[in-house]
Amino acid sequence: MKFCSHCGRPVTLTVPADDDRPRHVCPSCGTIHYQNPKLVVGCIPVWEGRILMCRRDIEPRRGYWTLPAGFLENGETAAAGARRETFEETGARVVQLTPYLMVDIIHIHQIYLMFRSRLLAPDFHPTRESSAVKLFEEVDIPWDDIAFKVIEKTLRFYLEDRISGRFAFRTDKIETRGSIGN
Repeated sequence: MKFCSHCGRPVTLTVPADDDRPRHVCPSCGTIHYQNPKLVVGCIPVWEGRILMCRRDIEPRRGYWTLPAGFLENGETAAAGARRETFEETGARVVQLTPYLMVDIIHIHQIYLMFRSRLLAPDFHPTRESSAVKLFEEVDIPWDDIAFKVIEKTLRFYLEDRISGRFAFRTDKIETRGSIGN
């Protein structure tokens, strides 16, 4: 951040009084600009035991496979955001959303909240964000072409829990960049 969004003057990076970390502060108007993590919401859409995935047609990681997920918008619940992202990326409608996994991705300031869900019908198609959309059996998941580490974690946890049929809510974190996207 270089300029204050309130008065347009240059900001400085400094630790404000009664704070414990550097913030962008406007010396002209005194506004402290807090920057907080972004919330990403998404689904594990399932139909008859198969998982719906989409091949990204946008950056980052264009051409790689992912679960439908994206940034939560102001004015929507996390579940509504996950439903919207699933529709935007796959054209599919999901129901029975259940919170499943929250992952802190510390180095890129994101928090992922993934829901288990069921497809309302096997009705899906590529969209402007996805070049392909497909239901995968476990043995056919394209592990070498997964877009992001958090998606690989989500799939592995889900497939592990599916064996027992117990899907407890999980939390995890990714502290540094890995070999798979973020």
